[in-house]
Amino acid sequence: MDQLKWFARNVVSHLPPNKAETTKNRCAKKNKSGRRYKAAGPKQATEMYFFYLDESGSRDLNTGTQGNPTHVYVLLAVGIYEGHWRSFEREVSQVKMQIASRLRRDGKGDFDPADCEVKSNWLRLVQARQKESPFLSALEPEDIQRLTDVYREQVVKRSCVVITTVIDKRYLHPGTTGDAFHQIAYELLLERVQNYMVEYQPWHQALVVMDDASIQLNRAVAMRHESLLRRGNRNMRFSNIVEYPFFTRSELSNGVQLADQLAYNVYRAFRNRDVSYPYFEELFPHFYRGINGRVLHGIKVWPNNSPLVRVAQAGWEAYQKKALR
Repeated sequence: MDQLKWFARNVVSHLPPNKAETTKNRCAKKNKSGRRYKAAGPKQATEMYFFYLDESGSRDLNTGTQGNPTHVYVLLAVGIYEGHWRSFEREVSQVKMQIASRLRRDGKGDFDPADCEVKSNWLRLVQARQKESPFLSALEPEDIQRLTDVYREQVVKRSCVVITTVIDKRYLHPGTTGDAFHQIAYELLLERVQNYMVEYQPWHQALVVMDDASIQLNRAVAMRHESLLRRGNRNMRFSNIVEYPFFTRSELSNGVQLADQLAYNVYRAFRNRDVSYPYFEELFPHFYRGINGRVLHGIKVWPNNSPLVRVAQAGWEAYQKKALR
């Protein structure tokens, strides 16, 4: 496949529609002149990306057994351009409210939007669903599939970008605590969010929205976040990221619920070393890549000596082979 066509199909899909056309035009100029262009927009028109964060896996240090491994911890961010947010929110909420209205008519319960939370483990595990979610427990299998599909479709429809950190707890330094490796995962994730913004969206700013965990952990993350914004770290300044992270209860945010579901898909693939897991494989077009589309930046495995680094690379290579057919 011609490199310019590959770039337009696989990389420009990350950009908002008005910026995607600009990028295609600049790529065409590069193709003629040989000069390197970055997408550019009017500097005065600052816009926003919302990055919704959630985790999958446990923050305790237990790595499980061979039959039930729990050594993987995932922190994932899904980025949505502000101009796509209303469409995203409207479409997901509309499906929820249509289902809730039918349940009300059938005498199966009266559910408001906060009752209609969709979490990955409730979708997968009947017992957890029955214990925690009267709304999901009242649904037929086709309703469960409809909810699953409407979230998955948003990643494509809203040109979302996905960035994730994968922690292999088996290779952590002795004495590392759960809160400590969560903060490491957060900083590694934030670095990649900043790099993505500089590389693809230099005219935009990024705002972090994440699940409300606990007062102690929220404070620790917020203080680290503030320090990074004020002083940076040894790798970079975080000039495209604004404000403290917004902590919200997951039942109040469809964006956090989307991040929860995507985080599980990554968790399952790395826990089982199964990069062909369909719900994980379909994320590869949306993981953050370098501007030429050839280098995967959207998955960071840590520590660097973990064998899961090779799992990520195998998944990326398999995707590239399919994309170039």
